[in-house]
Amino acid sequence: MRQAITAFIPHRFKVQLRRIYDSLEYNVAVRIGRRDPLLPPNWLHFAGGDYAQIGEHFFRLFVDNAGLKPHEKVLDVGCGTGRIARPLTKYLRDGSYDGIDIVAPSIMWCQRAYTPRHPNFYFHFADIYNKKYNPAGKYQASEYSFPFATSAFAFVFLTSVFTHMLPQDLENYLSEINRVLKSDGRCLITYFLLTQDSLKLIDEKASSGAFDYELPELPGCRVRSKDVPEDAIAYDESRIRELYQKYKLNISEPIRYGSWCGRKKGLSYQDIVVASKLV
Repeated sequence: MRQAITAFIPHRFKVQLRRIYDSLEYNVAVRIGRRDPLLPPNWLHFAGGDYAQIGEHFFRLFVDNAGLKPHEKVLDVGCGTGRIARPLTKYLRDGSYDGIDIVAPSIMWCQRAYTPRHPNFYFHFADIYNKKYNPAGKYQASEYSFPFATSAFAFVFLTSVFTHMLPQDLENYLSEINRVLKSDGRCLITYFLLTQDSLKLIDEKASSGAFDYELPELPGCRVRSKDVPEDAIAYDESRIRELYQKYKLNISEPIRYGSWCGRKKGLSYQDIVVASKLV
């Protein structure tokens, strides 16, 4: 009977009902102490993989590979629902965290869930246009300025952000990263990097994504979908190195290559570039 009734409910109403149910379930579980309040409702979190496990994975990378210290001020560009903020709440005792994202519901949830419990954690909505996630966005990524003072942060990180950004947008973000970093600041950013090895594995169909298309208007990169280039973008490593030099970011060698292209071993799934600001 229930299936017969729901068959007549429009899809958009089913989505709204599911959101209401998930939110109620989350709120009740938090109130009775059966759920971590920093684990978002199911409808709100749409990134792949195990939420808690991935957050802990990147936290260890920050400490072990980028030298993150408990007293430092941190910026998370593309924070989503706080997947990486969650483990940092136990570590940044004398530091602080700022997260920005273009998905307003994610930011509003983080503001309610995190900041009252962790007053040194702040979340900001970046009203940047994105066809899928923020179609009414006011700014283009290529012209957006991070809402923070110059030299404000010791550490900036972006996970699975530049893998969805076009070249002119990526360049602007690198410029802004340099601006907001302190003179001894570091950044950790993940990529799909095109190298001799990764291209060979892609050609052998070992990669999790083909990156078949080289578009004339997007030099130095390949995309999975020529209709929606931002779906997934891989950059030539040589091009990324040129851009780091241009924006005065010194790569801490070696680059930590990931397993996305079919490598047998990888420090993480995507390739990781750690760099420090050149004074």
